[in-house]
Amino acid sequence: MDAAFTEEQHEIRRTLRELLLKRCGPDEVKAAVRTPPGYDTQLWQQLAGRLGLPGLALPTAYGGVGCGPTELALACEETGRVVLPSPLVATAALAAPLLLALGSERQRTTLLPALAAGELTATLAVPGGQLTTALALTGPNDGDWAGGGRAGGIQARRVPAEGPAAPSRNGGQAAGGGWRLYGEAGQVLNGHTADVLVVAAHTGGFARSRTLLFLVRAADAGAARPGAEPGVPGLLRPRQTALDETRPQARLELRDVPAELLGEGDGDAAAVARALAETGVVAAAALAAEAVGAADTALARTVAHVQQRVQFGRPIGSFQAVQHRLADLYVALQAARSAAYYAAWSAGGGPEGDASEPGVGALALAQALEALRAVAAEAVQLHGGIGFTWEHEAHLYFKRAACDELLLGPVHRLRARAAEEAGLFPVGAGEPGGAPLAGRAPEAVEV
Repeated sequence: MDAAFTEEQHEIRRTLRELLLKRCGPDEVKAAVRTPPGYDTQLWQQLAGRLGLPGLALPTAYGGVGCGPTELALACEETGRVVLPSPLVATAALAAPLLLALGSERQRTTLLPALAAGELTATLAVPGGQLTTALALTGPNDGDWAGGGRAGGIQARRVPAEGPAAPSRNGGQAAGGGWRLYGEAGQVLNGHTADVLVVAAHTGGFARSRTLLFLVRAADAGAARPGAEPGVPGLLRPRQTALDETRPQARLELRDVPAELLGEGDGDAAAVARALAETGVVAAAALAAEAVGAADTALARTVAHVQQRVQFGRPIGSFQAVQHRLADLYVALQAARSAAYYAAWSAGGGPEGDASEPGVGALALAQALEALRAVAAEAVQLHGGIGFTWEHEAHLYFKRAACDELLLGPVHRLRARAAEEAGLFPVGAGEPGGAPLAGRAPEAVEV
């Protein structure tokens, strides 16, 4: 493994860092999250147009930059430094890889160039708060994680077409027949503003239930009736209140919403599971790098504060107890950074183009989330009284750490899944009954 970055990768980091330092300070972040979209749309268009950020890991044939997971992770590390509120993770790390892997040629040529150019945004909707399970990060995604049986989750049913489908505004076909979705999904990243929703739903009835992915094109809102209010018929997606406002989330309510099957034919549940797992590796590396970037800035600002804050006639950073705490955080941060970089390199296939190593994404994400949690907590403590006020910038990182672990963790399940994938605990190694240790609660495993 060559751990050195190329000049092109360094340039991506430098350019993005310079732009974000000018446009995305703590005050700008707090102002952006209180807008209806939850992020600065002008800054997002600048990032898309000038740097091609949403298309960084997409092939040039579909309007992308033609880079890979490593470049996307480096970009996410820089956006994490300023806790940038944006649809980057939802669009580039979750939805776009699924469209590329499973979409028909018409779907790819219609949607991917628009996503790469920033003209459209997209996200992945998984019911029941099972995002990490769907991505095979905290457990196998071959079960009823999307809600099984006749009720629960999101259900898809096929309906007969009533005539030729009319072309939509973004070049696709408006669903006059095809599929209808019914159900709910919460904690959908950028779900209230995404133009394209990739929705996981069950179909096939109770006896032949299987999970497939469907496209809901919210960008076609109001196209059927001039002057109509934006919104797909039967679709409600209110923004949810979240502790971390820089990570906008929404609840999707679908009531017979027109949808299109992602891909061709009748769909392949096994291919969907594989594509989700592969997307999970890329997303985990990107999210781990984002957490590392946030932790790096929080630690740097804490070090600067303890060098200036005077107590007992000397800077508090000169006390050995404070130095030891900061040194421990630095070691944890560097370990998390190495794990995130390796996960991104592995997700790209390495120099041989091979598949990523089992569990590397989940392990890197666990390491990064744990490091961010520790750094953010110490940042609040070492900032003293000002650190305990919601208005202080330390809480931007504290909220990000708390909510990311709720959304993407918990950490012990990420590690257990990584151990299971790596075969660390073979089946039958646990108690009588054959249950593997990786599937047991942490307190049940003797070390």
